[in-house]
Amino acid sequence: MKLKLYADRMSQPSRAVLIFCRVNGIDFDEVKVDISKRQQLTPEFAEINPMKKVPAIVDGRFKLFESHAILQYLASAFPGVADHWYPADLFKRAKINSVLDWHHSNLRRGAAPLVLNKALAPALGLPLNPKAAAEAEIILSASLAKIESFWLKGNGRFLLGSLQPSIADLSLVCEIMQLEVLDDKVRARILGPHKKVIKWIDDTRNATQPHFDEMHAILFKAKEKLLKMHSDAGSDQTESSRKPALPSKI
Repeated sequence: MKLKLYADRMSQPSRAVLIFCRVNGIDFDEVKVDISKRQQLTPEFAEINPMKKVPAIVDGRFKLFESHAILQYLASAFPGVADHWYPADLFKRAKINSVLDWHHSNLRRGAAPLVLNKALAPALGLPLNPKAAAEAEIILSASLAKIESFWLKGNGRFLLGSLQPSIADLSLVCEIMQLEVLDDKVRARILGPHKKVIKWIDDTRNATQPHFDEMHAILFKAKEKLLKMHSDAGSDQTESSRKPALPSKI
């Protein structure tokens, strides 16, 4: 039975799993779960993932959620996956696990809330939250600095000094790519100081083409829609300010 992958391409972890499957020739059916329509909250999807988040997979009678666990499973269970993605060497594998654990308690805590509160919230029916965005940016900047100074140490182009990408590279880069929906000046201000990070993103992208660009195309479409939403909102406010004030009651 073919693998089923429940995903929304606007989700960073979903894109990581999708790209991994495509790069490694894993045959799967992509089942779209539209987060903007709250489809992840339906009783039907809760049967797949009781946590009601994407991505999730069904492989025969086996169900699994959490993107890192999914990537580890796919790399181990499917023949033909190159060893560099999740090496059989126990020590190398443990190092990759340490990056993945660090990701969710650091990088994701900065990137995800920053993008949500600075750009995506209105598309989900939520208000922007400048205070939360500012706090998240501090965490994100510290995380990018740690990637630059520690995780990218060594002679290799990828995390942990590796010459080829692992599931950790893919997971972290997909997280950072979510910044594409931000204003170009904001994104440049955040990423600009981290030259090694920028090169590493490009190296990971090039190593996973054409699938990387295919899965991230949705971000650039979303950015266009968000810019239009902000532009329309600004026009409405300008038009409102031009209307003559009603006379005050006597």
